[in-house]
Amino acid sequence: METSTDSRLRKVAEAQFPTLYGRFRIFGFERGDPSNPEEIVALRMGDVSGSPAPLVRIHSQCLTGDVFHSIRCDCRAQLEMALELISDEGRGLVIYEMQEGRGIGLLNKLRAYELQDGGADTVEANEQLGFEADLRDYALPVLVLQYFNVGQVRLLSNNPEKIEALDRNGIHVVERVPCLVSPDAYCGDYLRTKKEKMGHLLEGF
Repeated sequence: METSTDSRLRKVAEAQFPTLYGRFRIFGFERGDPSNPEEIVALRMGDVSGSPAPLVRIHSQCLTGDVFHSIRCDCRAQLEMALELISDEGRGLVIYEMQEGRGIGLLNKLRAYELQDGGADTVEANEQLGFEADLRDYALPVLVLQYFNVGQVRLLSNNPEKIEALDRNGIHVVERVPCLVSPDAYCGDYLRTKKEKMGHLLEGF
């Protein structure tokens, strides 16, 4: 019988998923106590097992950007870029994590916005709320990659922590594919903080 300590990944749903970027297949997974599980979603296009390594984007949920088109961040632009690049190749994975606000949750993210309106950057705002700059972990994406028999990836990311997390868990990042968007008047400082305080690889910024 499964318990709250159960660390196995369970697939709970799979369906066809047509999008503006082409036809994907959507998968829903969960782990842990079935009454309150961790959840994660994956969009797969084509056969992602074997060589060459597929394009993979590990994307953290961003309601404000992904749904409401906020330009305080680059999240929606990165997601759209990933879907377009995967569609162009006809093969790849988008793994969508439920880790809003770098893991602090939606309402705390809005509290952080309020602090940012008062002059704090994204790291300072999280710290003023009592959080680390980034609370995310990538254990569930690793399990999803293992489910699809993906042992090596071309990772669409600017975040070196994602690369290190995958490598530590036996997923070889054979190439980092930059996920760069053009900064505007709203997200320029946001991107600068990512680069200067979080070590994100934002070449030319």
